[in-house]
Amino acid sequence: MRTIRLLPSAIALVAGVTLGSLNAQAHPHVWVTVKTTVLYENGSIAGLEHAWTFDEAYTAMAIEGLDTNGDGKYDKQELAELAKVNIEGLQEFDYFTVAKLGDGNLNFQTPTDYWLDYSDKGILTLHFTLPLEHAVLGEAQGFTFSVFDPSFFIAFDLAEKDPVKLSAKAPAGCQAVVQKPAKAVDDLQNLGEAFYNELGSGNFGIDMAKTIAIDCTKS
Repeated sequence: MRTIRLLPSAIALVAGVTLGSLNAQAHPHVWVTVKTTVLYENGSIAGLEHAWTFDEAYTAMAIEGLDTNGDGKYDKQELAELAKVNIEGLQEFDYFTVAKLGDGNLNFQTPTDYWLDYSDKGILTLHFTLPLEHAVLGEAQGFTFSVFDPSFFIAFDLAEKDPVKLSAKAPAGCQAVVQKPAKAVDDLQNLGEAFYNELGSGNFGIDMAKTIAIDCTKS
């Protein structure tokens, strides 16, 4: 059975939890809500700007011991090391982000502009920019991307409101279109353990992934 580490060993390093390796099961252990901005520069798609909001349980473990000044808050500086660990660990999993132009996969460079913020509701959000290795012409047809964990150890889902935006320099007429996943299941967090156990450890994470297509169809 495949084993993976909790995203991405941050708890082991920061919260002092010894994880070793965890048997991957179909049931997600971390829940992430995704918002993404498609970045345009000089008429081309230059990369993706992600904002990943983690669930309360992961947040509570990840921030343990990080309130160094004891003020009950977690500022950008206190969370800087955790952000660094997350970004470094995500490299092993290709940042859980797949971008394509037609059927061809696109590569990313090392993330930039990364940081964590802690909301007044007690939730962590990881912000980072993934520059494309090679920019894609802004009006090129067939540019798509998706965010998912194939093992479904981590459940990624798009935010309900404004999940994907195009930056200010996007060509006129282009829009982001969210395509339905191969398998659509409502309310994943409240499904019983038996449901996930029946799935096994196949490609459920891939099947559940929502794909975002940039449509620049000209009228």
